[in-house]
Amino acid sequence: MPHADTPVRHLVSQRDFRRLLVTRLLAQSGDGVLQAALAGTVLFNPQRAADPVDVAAAFAVLLLPYSVVGPFAGVWLDRWSRRQVLVRANVLRAAMVAVVAALVLAGEAGPPFYVAGLAVFAVTRFLLSALSAALPHTTGTASLVPANALSTTSGAVATVAGGVVAVGLLQLGPPGDATYAAVALSAGLPWLASAAVAAGFGTAQLGPDSGVRTARLPAREVLRGMVAGARHVAAHPPAAAALGAIGAHRLCYGLLTLLTLLLYRNTLTEGAGPLFPGGLVGLGEVLAAGSVGTLLAAVSTPAAVRRLGTRGWVVLLLAGGGLLQPLLGLTFTPPGMVAAGLVLGFVAQGVKICVDATLQRSVDDDFRGRVFSVYDTLVNVTYVGALVAGAFLLPASGRSATALLVVGGLYLLTAAGYARATRGHPAG
Repeated sequence: MPHADTPVRHLVSQRDFRRLLVTRLLAQSGDGVLQAALAGTVLFNPQRAADPVDVAAAFAVLLLPYSVVGPFAGVWLDRWSRRQVLVRANVLRAAMVAVVAALVLAGEAGPPFYVAGLAVFAVTRFLLSALSAALPHTTGTASLVPANALSTTSGAVATVAGGVVAVGLLQLGPPGDATYAAVALSAGLPWLASAAVAAGFGTAQLGPDSGVRTARLPAREVLRGMVAGARHVAAHPPAAAALGAIGAHRLCYGLLTLLTLLLYRNTLTEGAGPLFPGGLVGLGEVLAAGSVGTLLAAVSTPAAVRRLGTRGWVVLLLAGGGLLQPLLGLTFTPPGMVAAGLVLGFVAQGVKICVDATLQRSVDDDFRGRVFSVYDTLVNVTYVGALVAGAFLLPASGRSATALLVVGGLYLLTAAGYARATRGHPAG
């Protein structure tokens, strides 16, 4: 298999790849706006209060139900026009976010709020799966590593950028439900723009290869399709190992997420001078550092894969995370947390680029929708599982040396396990 050495400038010169990239950037910038607005509503809104269990429960309610139905959605990604999914999903969630904003404005913090949020996030995960499944239709197989490096990394940066813009907008208005509702509502604007850009593709241009089939499927056939998808992954060891590595990483990511949220909500409220603020602004700084890490991963991953191979680079990333997260996080200071955020962003994005490319190379196009939906489900379940565990194990202050050492150990074990599982498959 040829190495992925297509320059970024050549990728962006391809009209179809460029259009799909802009579709992703607009969609994920809106995601960042909504995520920041909802995080502020739950964690930093003076009109509300939340403890670790509340935070974990919010994530569980929003993500776990989709994790149950997500694999079924993948079957439709392999039957519906992915272009139509990108257009209609963006329009649908732009409409649904108006409901979320109305509930925030009304001060609703119960089941209606979570159900509305669930609906938006479910459509969002479906859309992201469609973007990943569509990518191989806009560039060649040899270009998948740099294409994923550019698209997923810039998408992650767009999410953070949207969040930073939202944090800035929140500072302009008075603290309270009205300001959070207005910012949440604004997420619909980039989503509608994303739909308009995606409409430029032909109906069948982004797959599936076997043709668009719109007939309804009985539940039994859906289940059979999912079993076939699981067997397809199991028959490709690099793909199975990649899913195992990303699942373990997300466990670490979830625990670190809750630890950081609690630190900035209850402990690092004053910050460490003007360069390292506390509270919501300080948390935004950690997210911005993570964005820098994703950019660095995008620049370095294609070259690192050419030199070390996918297997070697993933092992190095996981081992590096295992050593650096405890080293930096155990300071429990704003500078240490910002540095840890940068490292986490680098590791997360580098691993994701490699996992996405491995799955896109290893599975047939007619299975990609199902595989990427299972991928998203795994990401959600492990993330929420770590949050729920952390809610009962972490102190309210967020200061837990034990948690950081557990994260370090899990990263190192995952690095060793991935290296063993992919032995003999260096191109992974």
